[in-house]
Formats: sequence, structure tokens, C-alpha cells
Amino acid sequence: MLTIGIDVGGTFTDLVAIDASGRTVFAKSLSTPEDQSLGVMTGLEELARRLDLSRADMLAQTQRLVHGTTVATNALLERRGAKVALITTEGHRDVLEMREGLKGNRYDLRSPPPEPLVPRELRFGVRERMRPDGEVLIPLDQDSLNEAIAAIRRSGATSVAVCFLHAYRNAAHEHAVAERLARELPDVGVSCSSDVLPQIKEYERVSTTVVNAYVSPIVRRYLERLERRLTEAGFAGSLFIILSHGGMAPVEEAARLAAATVLSGPAGGMAGARRSAAMLGVADLVAFDMGGTSTDISLIADGAMTLSADSGLAGQRIALRSLDIASIAAGGGSVASVDNGGIFHVGPQSAGAMPGPACYGQGGEAATVTDANVVLGYLDAAKFMGGKRPLDVSAAEAAIDRLATSLKITRIEAAAGIFRLVNLKMADGIRMMTLRRGVDPRRFALLSFGGAAGLHAVELARELDITRIIVPTTASVLSAWGMLTSDLRYEVSRTHFESGARSTAGEVREIFEGLEARATERLQGWFDGPIAIERAAEMRYGEQIFEIDVSLDGIDLSSPSLIAEIEKRFHRRHEELYTYASRDQEVVFVNARVAAVGRVATYEADAHAVTTTKAAIPRGTRRALFGERRDVPVFALDELRPGHMLQGPAIIEAETTTVVINAGDALTVNGFGWLDIRLCKAQGI
Repeated sequence: MLTIGIDVGGTFTDLVAIDASGRTVFAKSLSTPEDQSLGVMTGLEELARRLDLSRADMLAQTQRLVHGTTVATNALLERRGAKVALITTEGHRDVLEMREGLKGNRYDLRSPPPEPLVPRELRFGVRERMRPDGEVLIPLDQDSLNEAIAAIRRSGATSVAVCFLHAYRNAAHEHAVAERLARELPDVGVSCSSDVLPQIKEYERVSTTVVNAYVSPIVRRYLERLERRLTEAGFAGSLFIILSHGGMAPVEEAARLAAATVLSGPAGGMAGARRSAAMLGVADLVAFDMGGTSTDISLIADGAMTLSADSGLAGQRIALRSLDIASIAAGGGSVASVDNGGIFHVGPQSAGAMPGPACYGQGGEAATVTDANVVLGYLDAAKFMGGKRPLDVSAAEAAIDRLATSLKITRIEAAAGIFRLVNLKMADGIRMMTLRRGVDPRRFALLSFGGAAGLHAVELARELDITRIIVPTTASVLSAWGMLTSDLRYEVSRTHFESGARSTAGEVREIFEGLEARATERLQGWFDGPIAIERAAEMRYGEQIFEIDVSLDGIDLSSPSLIAEIEKRFHRRHEELYTYASRDQEVVFVNARVAAVGRVATYEADAHAVTTTKAAIPRGTRRALFGERRDVPVFALDELRPGHMLQGPAIIEAETTTVVINAGDALTVNGFGWLDIRLCKAQGI
């Protein structure tokens, strides 16, 4: 039997298949932004060819297919989601624009606030009111609800977000409105805040529910289309979708909670990074995933990933828990340009999959990072994608020449400038995840993955004084590979906040027991194996306005000192994040969170016991820029064996990725066949 992982990126769709013996086969196809399922099906055809099977036979043998999608991400970034209406408590329809009273850049007085996903004319206040304790203050007024429903019908909205004040305490009014909408507007999707994010803080709850309403219809249509195409092609196994928290869920859950798929693809990369850290026995890794459109950066610290409810995208707040990932607009397709002031930029615009970089020969004319790598000699134009997609060197040179002319520099200087600028941009992204949080990147190794990462990893690490780089053999498809190591996961939360009152052990115990029962029951509907429970709380000091996430795993709920142990965890976590803890201050327990986790069996890779003592033999040389234009040896990644050692400068090539190492840097092939690069202090490229 097979398991297949699929990650749709901005330029390429990556696919990985693993059989019962652990044999791993991967393939790539061009992404098809207009309908991602087309690129998926093309990729499955190529994957089947590599397995020496027909696509129908391969899919018939596939037990589990795990998919990371950017449908929700793209809908938000490109503002092409559903037409959404908002029903909320009378007097509160402007919460989306008031936000939290904060600006993204508080020092930029001219920056406009993000445009709400729901225009004011589609935000309707309905007369009703719950007290903070869940008691009804004002019953749901049917006349004002009738007016709102009639206006929504006239507006042509295709999705409705329902978010009433204090609905996290009592959802009766929200559910009554949802029932009315289902009867009277059956073709309109409905998202209730009490189902999407049943917890305190009005703006976060409204924003997250609106995002869910905005992306849910398009995500549901895509998943239904993909399921139909897979079924018609012979797939009869289980289809799961990776969610932003790194766990996977069935299609119906992903469609219901579509806002949780916004970081679907990058979450697969983090799962792959965590698996890599465990295989290598390395506790601290910077995960550096550079693809065609963007770069995703995250940390594995002490062997663990960090979950956060602080995420957002395209100016929209999404308070669902997700992996802590920073995405920056830097990829192989990032466009180099000169602004009106003569300033040289790389990104944020991307050539994407169509037309793509100029060297793709699809009509693109802008100079991109990939074009620069062709001109500098780091990419072999004839062997790109194993020779199936040769690059147009002349088109790349022409694109770089146009940029060089505007800057009054040479072609090589322009290409080297693009290379340098994108490296600096990605280094700043890593500094944001490390130095700006009080973490020293020098104690981390850099895990380089994504199709373009190997070209830049050495220079990026040198910029940050990181001395070790790991490049897996599955680097170009690590997100898809990582998805196959993900577990099923279902999360629930509940607010427990009483102003001026300290939580008791009995209250906290009752909350967690109730959440665990709910989460376990839901997961058992998807999964018949063993289920693990993870607990966490969002807490703060009494005078603070923002909570921090505190893991409560391993705490005995029956302990008589339960509250003291929870508060001790909070103080320690606060100190880790902010370098201090105020142990004499009041600690406030705000939200309880529980995740039920279904552990999915994965293939355990073993390091090779036998290593070679022979020298690696290059398959040729290529003229490339290493300080100056010079001939450097080129090695085939699939010909390197555990035990092989190389000294830079050198280029290592695989069908879907290329790795560049500098003069003086040392490369060893480890027991998994992965590249382990140690940097010297010499000057870079």
C-alpha cells in the first residue's frame, strides 16, 4: 500500500509517495493557480510513471492521501473570496474597522488600515444581547433579524458570518440565526463564531469568523472538485488536509473550518522539519523553505515546534492556533526592479508559475532570482527538472541585461546584486524569528529545503554566523514528505475568565475534562487508533492585555497543587519569552485549549551502517561566480553515498534542486544520504 503527500506551491506542485517498505519516490508538476486540482492530477500522473504504475493502479493502491493547499491563502492575498455579509449585535458592526486600535506600523502615520473583508453596507446589527456570564439580557429580536436577512438576500452575498457579543458563553442566539439562514437562504454558507472560535476577545472572534466565511466557499468547492477527480481516477482511500496547526483533518472538517487551512502548505514543511530534527538527533533547527514564490521560516527549539494564536495574513487577524511561521515574499520567481528613486528591489512581486521567470520561456520578461542563478552559472539550464524542462539562457540574459542597463552596471553585477539582495531579505526574516525574540541563531543548524533553498543556504547561513547546514535528499519536496508524518488533530477551546476572581483547581479540572471528552469523541469519528491529549492555557498577568500560550502537558489534573503548578509554568514561559517573570503579580487564566491527537504510523528511516571510503567523482565542471568566474566541479546528488566528503567550491545537483557550497566549506554525506555542510569563516560567493 502507498501513502501520498501533495503540497501545492506558488510555482510547483510537489508529490511524494512512500510504500510499505519505506521506498520514497517524488515528482513535481507546474502549479495551476486557476484550478489547483489540475496541477495535482498532472503531478499524480508523473508520480505514477516514476513508480512504474498507471495512475489508476497507483491510486487504487493508495491508502492515505495528505494534501496541503494554498486555496485559502491565495483567496486572502488576492482578495477573491466569497461576498460576505456580517450579522452581529446591534451597535457593534464596526468592530472590523476599529480592530484593536493598533496599526501594523504604529510609526507610519500615513499608512491606511487594512480594508475589511466585509464593507459597511453588508454589516448588519441585530437587536440582542448576552451578558458576559451567558445570561440573556435582550432576547433575539425577530424583526431586526428579518430586516437583516432580507437585506442579505438583496445584496447577493454568498456567505454570512454570525458573531454576537459573548456568544462564546452562550451560543443560543447565533444558532437560532444559523437555523433561520439555512431555511431562508439555503444556498448561502454560514459561519458562526461560537463554532469557529468560541472564546473571549470580540475583534479576534469577529475577524476570524469573517475570514472563515470569506474563504470557506472557495475551499469547499476546490476540495469537492479534487475529491471528484480523484474518485474518477480510481482513488478509494482517505483524503486528509493539513491544517495550519500542523495536524491533518478530513475534507469535511477542513471545509467547515477553512480559515485553519491558511498555512496548510508551510505547516507540512514544519512537520518535515520536526521529523528531520528527530532523525538527526538535532534539537535546534532553523527551518528555511524557499520555493518559487515565497520563503517560509520557522524554528525547531529543543526538538519542539511552537504553536501560536497570534497569526494573520493580508492584514486579517486569524486567532486560530497555528504553527509559528514567518512567510516573506522571496522566492525563485521574485522579480527584481528599480523604483522611481533608482533603488534596487527584489520582490515582493513574483512571476509565479505563469508566466514564471524569463528563463522558463513562457513569455516572462522581468528579471527574477531564478534568472540571476542561471546567469551566475549556479543552475544548469540544460538539466533543469532532469532535462525535461530546459531553461532559456538567452531570455534570462536579456531580462538581466534590461535591469543592468537601468542600473548602469554589467550583467554579472546585476545578477550578483539580485542574489545578494534576496539573501539579505531572507536573513532579515530569520533575524525576525530569532534575534528579535532573544534567540541566538548561532546555536541552530539551518535545515535547507524547498526547490530554491540550496542555491542560497550557504550565503544565508554565513550572513547569520550559522556554521552548519543540513540538506535532506527530499529537500525539494520536504513539505509534501513532512505531511506524511503528520498526525490527525482536533482542537477545542473554552474561555474561563472571571474578572477579579482566581480560578480554582476544581474549575480548571472540570474545564479540561469536558474539553478532552469533546475532542476525543470528535476524533474517534475520524480515527480508530490510540489518541493522545495535549493541554494548553492562554494566560497573562492581571494588568496585561495579551495572553501567552503555556503548555500544560504532563501536569496532573488531580494534583492538590494544580493551580500553583500551572502558574509556575506560566512564569517560566513568560521568562523564556520576555526574559523576566513577575512572580508576585496576579496570574489570570483566560482560555483552556485541548488537542486530541491520533498518532499515524510513519515509516522509520534507518541510517546506513556502511559508508563509502572512496572519493566522490564529479560528473563535470561548470563556469560559475565564486568570487570570480571560474570552473567548479559539479556532483550529482543521487551519486553521492554516505561517507562521501567534499570541499568547496562545488555545485551539487539533483533533478529538482541544486546546492552551492563555497571555497573552504566542507560537505559530508550522512547516513541518510543527506548533505551535512560545515561553513568556514572565508568570504562567501
